[in-house]
Amino acid sequence: MIRSMTGYGKKETQWEDKRISIEIRALNSKNADVNLRTPSYLRELDTEIRKRLATKMFRGKIDLSLFFEFNGQNAPTKINTQVVRAYMEQLKDLGDATSSERLALAMRLPDTLSADRDGLEAEEKAVVFKLLDSVITDLNKYRADEGAELEKEFIHRINLIENHLEEVKKVDPERNQKIELKLREALADLKIEIDANRFEQELIFYLEKFDITEEKVRLKNHLDYFKKIMKSDDPVGKKLGFIAQEMGREINTIGSKANHAALQKIVVQMKDELEKIKEQLLNVL
Repeated sequence: MIRSMTGYGKKETQWEDKRISIEIRALNSKNADVNLRTPSYLRELDTEIRKRLATKMFRGKIDLSLFFEFNGQNAPTKINTQVVRAYMEQLKDLGDATSSERLALAMRLPDTLSADRDGLEAEEKAVVFKLLDSVITDLNKYRADEGAELEKEFIHRINLIENHLEEVKKVDPERNQKIELKLREALADLKIEIDANRFEQELIFYLEKFDITEEKVRLKNHLDYFKKIMKSDDPVGKKLGFIAQEMGREINTIGSKANHAALQKIVVQMKDELEKIKEQLLNVL
């Protein structure tokens, strides 16, 4: 099952006199790149949050924001009024400014806020992680829905490449005949006597250099394997990327051996479809 790396989820819950809000945004990335925005008194949860994100979301650029809204009585931080007043007195001596301007500047200086809470109670932690799991579930559903659309696109492109491969199989015999005819005509123009048996041996050797039978078989196998891997329940983005690279090698080899205008045209069309697949694979989990 194809899943996108892009996703968004947000949920809120009320617990006692607090409102807890978690928002997660995910974008494509080669690895799990997790960025957390949490209040200082919740930092003890960071390790477990990162672990859950990596386990359930696998990879991607993941930004998580966790907010607690308290009522005034239970606010997690208090203003150090004595420190703020001392800052304002010092600022007053430095130049002309209104009280509001000095207060705004003083509040940005160190130690103006103090935390009254050392951390969360066990029940609060349970509420946070339950909400986190719910947001991850919603985001992964978003990823699955977007992945389903990507899968349709991949199947469409793979089918087009398969159609082009069938055209290659039809053109190939004609191509061999034209190569052989060109060689015989070129030799005839030389107007010299040759050993017929030696010529046939050299002709077979020459045609073998342009033979694309193995490339056609391998490309078909890669196309079938690509479609099979898409059905896996595990993250398949990297594996599909490797398969696409192998498909590209076979297509390029067919092109290098083509020596035939019609076949070269088909190769260009296959490359075009493969590039579209590779571009979309960058966003596959």
